[in-house]
Amino acid sequence: MGAGSRAVGPEIVFFVLAACLIGSLIGTFTGTVPGIHVNTLASIMLVSYPAMESMVSSFTSVQYVPIIVSSCIMSAAVVHSFVDFVPSVFIGAPDPDEVLTTLPGHRLLMQGHGMRAVRAAAIGSAVGAASAILLAIPIQYLMLNGLAEQLDLFTVSVLIFTLSAIVLKEKGMRNKVWAAVLVAVSGALGLICMDLPIPSAGILGEGALLFPLLTGLFGIPALLSSFKNASVPKQLDDGMPPVDHIPGIKGVIMGAVAGWFPGITATAGASLSSIFIPEDRPERFISVVASIGTVTSIFSLVTLSVSGSGRSGTVLVIREMIGDSVSGFCSPEFLLLLLCAAVASFLGYHITIAVGKMMSGMTDRIDSALLNKAVLCLIVLLVLLLTGPFGLLILAVATAVGLIPLDLDMGRIPLTGCLMLPVIIHGLF
Repeated sequence: MGAGSRAVGPEIVFFVLAACLIGSLIGTFTGTVPGIHVNTLASIMLVSYPAMESMVSSFTSVQYVPIIVSSCIMSAAVVHSFVDFVPSVFIGAPDPDEVLTTLPGHRLLMQGHGMRAVRAAAIGSAVGAASAILLAIPIQYLMLNGLAEQLDLFTVSVLIFTLSAIVLKEKGMRNKVWAAVLVAVSGALGLICMDLPIPSAGILGEGALLFPLLTGLFGIPALLSSFKNASVPKQLDDGMPPVDHIPGIKGVIMGAVAGWFPGITATAGASLSSIFIPEDRPERFISVVASIGTVTSIFSLVTLSVSGSGRSGTVLVIREMIGDSVSGFCSPEFLLLLLCAAVASFLGYHITIAVGKMMSGMTDRIDSALLNKAVLCLIVLLVLLLTGPFGLLILAVATAVGLIPLDLDMGRIPLTGCLMLPVIIHGLF
């Protein structure tokens, strides 16, 4: 895994676009199958990078391999950010970035309007993606010319404010106390996974303990809760857009915040969004949240090019592959990855609608409980292969913590403390 090459010839564009198409197919798979996060795929690709390098270098120069594989991962992440909303509506197993939209999406589904939720999410993601791509270069310029240093001064303050808002947003003193407890417990788990020398070697190599941590806190509880889904009514689709572009634009600002400040996930950004820019219609709220998720995935690339650090698992893997070559104003690697994001966004919108229609037509024939059990077994196997027995232990503990909000009938947003609290503690001490 090298630093990449600053000299990028025109012939590489063809290979990058081909990788983009492959990545879009992969992102469709990871977004459609419940419980599988694109970060899981990125981890697998990082482990198998030597084999991919050997394969790709057979038809192009070895110096181009890092950007080609990175383009595949970038497009997969963008398409995943579009499509991952669909299973949260029709199967009831949301991606961690979509947990806030489960309730309004399910409400529309039970009214026979699941496709309204899907179309709203697709529109929000498309508006967010277009805005993020248009703003990427101007924001990169501002960040490289002093804005980044100014924003970094407020990192700890922003994270403390975000966690406080998440806790205070809960209704009733009982839920507020439990939210604070969940922030502390999940934050402690985050610190353990990030700072302690816990062995994390699986059969496929050295993995990241954040995978079982996040999957246990968010993914598996969602799968377990979806076993209780009631029968779903016949779905209707009038083919009309249920929202305009305004909710998507609202999500751009919060997505930019989540894309820059470490620890603030799309879920946490959506929670703040629901406080400061509330939406009364479920379709509009869904559109805002979807926009935040896609904007975050694209702006994380800007963050990587400016600070050299990632705000998502996929971007961290890209950094491992291409090193510092993506840094600097409008580097060739940065522009190629931005091109991939644009192509993937176009494809992601149409793929989301197509997958939504397919699932809408299959709703009454899908045994969601059986599907989710199969996915659950697959997740446990992946954790073992990627992170070994200690990863399974982290998965079990995190799942136990992740089930607490379900038992208390409260939201899982306080569990995002697993990422924010460690950043706060590292910033203060």
